Amino acid sequence: MPYPSLFEPLRLGSITLPNRIIMAPLTRMRAGDGNAPTALNAEYYAQRATAGLIIAEGTAVSQQGQGYPNAPGIYTQAQVDGWKAVTDAVHSKGGRIFLQIAHNGRNSHSSFMPDGTAPVAPSAIPPTLPGFTSDGRQVPIETPRPLRLEEIAPIVASFVLASRKAIQAGFDGVELQASNSHLIDQFLEDGSNTRSDTYGGSIVNRMRFLLEITEGVTAAIGSERLGVRLSPFGQYGGICDSNPMRLFLSIVEELNKRTLAYLHLIEGRGSEIGLGDALHEDALNNAKIFRPHFEGPLISAAAYTSSSASDTVRAETADAIAFGRLFISNPDLVKRIAADRPLSPYDRSTFYGGQEKGYTDYPPSGSRYDPR
Repeated sequence: MPYPSLFEPLRLGSITLPNRIIMAPLTRMRAGDGNAPTALNAEYYAQRATAGLIIAEGTAVSQQGQGYPNAPGIYTQAQVDGWKAVTDAVHSKGGRIFLQIAHNGRNSHSSFMPDGTAPVAPSAIPPTLPGFTSDGRQVPIETPRPLRLEEIAPIVASFVLASRKAIQAGFDGVELQASNSHLIDQFLEDGSNTRSDTYGGSIVNRMRFLLEITEGVTAAIGSERLGVRLSPFGQYGGICDSNPMRLFLSIVEELNKRTLAYLHLIEGRGSEIGLGDALHEDALNNAKIFRPHFEGPLISAAAYTSSSASDTVRAETADAIAFGRLFISNPDLVKRIAADRPLSPYDRSTFYGGQEKGYTDYPPSGSRYDPR
């Protein structure tokens, strides 16, 4: 076996992984009516069940948290039932699966909001992203509405309820989407949070939203079923902070006080979401920076190859590696890495929306339909 470090078992909270090759959460915009998963989604995830762990795509904790057409939610019974079919399919193949729960905050559009008002955020600062309506049209971005203080606790509660519903749907745990300019990240960074109340200003105040959600979810389902994803130094959607090193060291040190299933870090060398495949080789190495400050399992993601993933795990810089785009085009990625077989290229034009094409029709290695 060419990459033995990737095939050692790993304990993550309440589950044991047979390998250290993680399927990263990937927005694919293929949910059905009412933002509920369908049989097509169950087939897609079951095809990739040999991953050490699947982290299912970012899933809205409420209607207010939606941000993309045909992106799934976890706040209605139909959505829970749809996800139950997905987890049953993955578990029947011997897999393990967490759900990433998320709120898009300012990266949404008024057409998604229950009352048709502007999307919400810590402050009235728009992102540097195109806007999309609930029916998929691209529109000018809107300036978000700052959340009133009394509106924050109900959003925290929506994350807690979503975690309970995820367990009801059969997930092995949940991951908090605190990265890539989603609402939690918007509260963390002072480029998007200029509040003067207890959720703004100091780092302690800006961390409050994340830590309240972490504590609420822990009380609901247990810390051993909870992971947190961060994107230190990321700039997606115009997110930024005046002192990101100090901010993220503080966050990681606080999370280290909780017995989480894992911490999941996105590496800065990967290109920003949706903007191509260029690598930023001069970016800071997040796993190396934050590994000494977090004692639990650490997952690193972004732009890894089989070789660099193996080297990173062998060096104990990270405990497992998350692959995204390569899992799209290689449903049997684990098998291919184990045998050191070539990897199929992905088709970026089919990443978002659609049906089977570019979703469930990538052939496994060795298939007579495999073009290699």
